[in-house]
Parts: sequence; C-alpha cells; structure tokens
Amino acid sequence: MADVAVRAEDVTFHVDGANLVSEVNLTASRGRVLAIIGPNGAGKSTLLALLAGDVLPHEGRVLLDGAETAAAFPGDLALVRAVLTQRTPVDIPYTAAQVVEMGRFPHRRDETNTSERDAAAVADAMRRTDTTQFAARTYATLSGGERTRVSLARVLAQETPIVLLDEPTTALDVAHQERIMREAVRVSRDDRAVIVVLHDLNAAAVYADEIVLMSRSRIVAEGPPRSVLRSGLLSEVYGQPMVVVDHPFRDVPLVLVDALEN
Repeated sequence: MADVAVRAEDVTFHVDGANLVSEVNLTASRGRVLAIIGPNGAGKSTLLALLAGDVLPHEGRVLLDGAETAAAFPGDLALVRAVLTQRTPVDIPYTAAQVVEMGRFPHRRDETNTSERDAAAVADAMRRTDTTQFAARTYATLSGGERTRVSLARVLAQETPIVLLDEPTTALDVAHQERIMREAVRVSRDDRAVIVVLHDLNAAAVYADEIVLMSRSRIVAEGPPRSVLRSGLLSEVYGQPMVVVDHPFRDVPLVLVDALEN
C-alpha cells in the first residue's frame, strides 16, 4: 500500500455558524493523484486550504507526512507542501522567472542546496509548463491562462513531497489543460502525493487515481473513478441530468450532460 502523505481526521470548518467543511475524513498517498470534485459551494477549495494548513480546522486535525498542521511553522510547511490557489495577485511587479524562483525560497535554509540546483529547478519547471518564453515578461502582462501556468511552474520548482492544486486548468486552452494534468500525474509518479480540485469531471476520470465527491460541505462518495462517476449520483449532486458511458478511446468513464431534459 502506498504511503499516506495527507490525512484529514473528522475535519470541520465553519464561518458565521455555517459549516463549509463537515466531518471530513480523507487520505492521500504518495504516487497517486486524488481529485476533489463537486458543485460550486460544496467546500472543495476550503478543504484544500485546510489540507494545506493555510487555515486550521475548528474540529478534527490535518496531518502532512505525519505532522499536524496546527503545530507546524509556515517555513516547515513550505518544505512539505506546495499550493496553487485561485487567489494569486495579478499586479505583482516581477517577471515570470522571478515568480517561479519564489518557489525556491523555502530551500534557503538547506545547506546542501546550491544556486545551480535552484536555477535547474526553475528552468525545468518552466519547460514543463511551457512558460520559458515568458521568463522576462512582467507577470501582470500575461493572460489569465499564462499566469496560471507560471504559478504552477512556481509550485513545481518548490519540489515538495505534497502538491495541492486548486483548479489548475482554469482559463487554459485544451492543449495546456492536457499538458498540466499530465504533469500532475508525472509529479505523483515521482513518489509524491497530488491533490487537485477540478470542475472538469472528465479530466478527473482520465487523470485521477481516486476521486472525492463533495456536496454541501461533506464527502458523499470516494474511490476510483468508475465507483464515483455514476449517472444517478452525479445527477443528484449537481442537480443536472448526467449520463456516464465508456470513453471511446480510453479505459475510463465519460461523463455526458443530458441536454434533452429540462
């Protein structure tokens, strides 16, 4: 069995008396991609922030590589997990290369780290996200999709055993969506744990090893794609008729919206 890298135990988080995440139990293992799906307001991004240690649960606990986030210093967390959020500032006065270099900042305390290793990690991350051509461009001048790819390059350059991605394919064209999801799989196969929030159910079907389906702050189903992506369950959770069939080219389920029903 793969090593568990992330564990949430009875995690609950509330704001103004409303539970945004309720009694969640979850594990993510090294070598695997875990996708979190669900409709808007289900609690996906809040759960990811809790798993990252960016916010602390009001009940329960989160452990990253066995250490509880509530007791961790930010600098220590940055060596364990890298996070892509939806809230990256747009008007930061740095070039794309400088933004990616920020991913190396946590390694400044590592006496074995070198400037050559930093440079190699940055170059590799930009190559893998197809952002090398933006290196000298000011981050604010990039399109939304280009900024997303540069931010993902920063995450890759951080070289952590746990990678948390909140909607990494947002604003990307089809080719870059596929490229980024393939990179998520590649990262996981390097004995790292990847947790990704996705709205694209078919991307989850193709690239995730396990899927967690959330609805109204709770996990309502979890497991391999075929066990979670079921017509009746998805139709009920999303409030939209859906049909799940076999993908014509891959051995995965394919989710179709039933547009014939009103």
